Amino acid sequence: MSKNTIKTYVLLAALGGALVLIGGGLGGSGGAAIGLFLGLAMCGGSYWFSDKLAIKASGAVPATEAEMPEYYAIVRELAQKADMPMPRLFISPDMQPNAFATGRNPEHAAVAVTQGILQVLDWEELKGVLAHEISHVGNRDILIGSVAAAIATGIMFISRFAMFFGGDDEDRPNPIMLLAMMILAPMAGMLLQMAITRSREYEADRTGARLLGDGEPLARALAKIETAAQRIPMDVSPQQATLYIVNPLSGRKMQFGSLFRTHPPTEDRIARLRNRDWAN
Repeated sequence: MSKNTIKTYVLLAALGGALVLIGGGLGGSGGAAIGLFLGLAMCGGSYWFSDKLAIKASGAVPATEAEMPEYYAIVRELAQKADMPMPRLFISPDMQPNAFATGRNPEHAAVAVTQGILQVLDWEELKGVLAHEISHVGNRDILIGSVAAAIATGIMFISRFAMFFGGDDEDRPNPIMLLAMMILAPMAGMLLQMAITRSREYEADRTGARLLGDGEPLARALAKIETAAQRIPMDVSPQQATLYIVNPLSGRKMQFGSLFRTHPPTEDRIARLRNRDWAN
């Protein structure tokens, strides 16, 4: 088991524990129970519907083999090498070069590429990107990311509705503590979710390079995608941005950008690929 995978499990456990603890802190035993229920309900919803929600949000449409034979040939080859079923293939109309994978397991997986990526990358570079996405499927990263997002959303809900979910007056925290938790709890959940996403991106880079036996195609692709993402906007929600191989919102300026980064620094990913960290 890699260090990135161990880190992911630790962060997921911390995120789940935070949901229950925050619920308990805001509403006593009743709040903890509600926190646990919210987490389980949202994880279940994410497990079953993550692929449909992601495809719909991106505006992607099914790609046919007659129209995109190279796309199908590459993914079929990679899926066979990874010993997994052929995922469903989609194309998004967005002109920003990007790609994502979704689905709760390899048997219900989908891969989508944008129109922009088909125009910017050559087929060898696109193969590197698709190896990365296939690795997300094989590593169960879509499920892990969906669960993390669901728990983080649960933390936000329970902190926002603390006044309604709390117990009687004796059980309620003092107003200052309540206000602090309502502000800090969602931030903590978001930071943990982003840390999980960054860890899984490194792991998919590593696994994808191993699948190809070469990290250079993906390294070149990441450099091109990052440059284009800075100048070509994409209309995508922050919740969906974590799915993409490069943050589609990276062109937007924000304070404390490194702290709230949903993806690892692209230059660091490229360096790891070219230094053959994936071969260790």
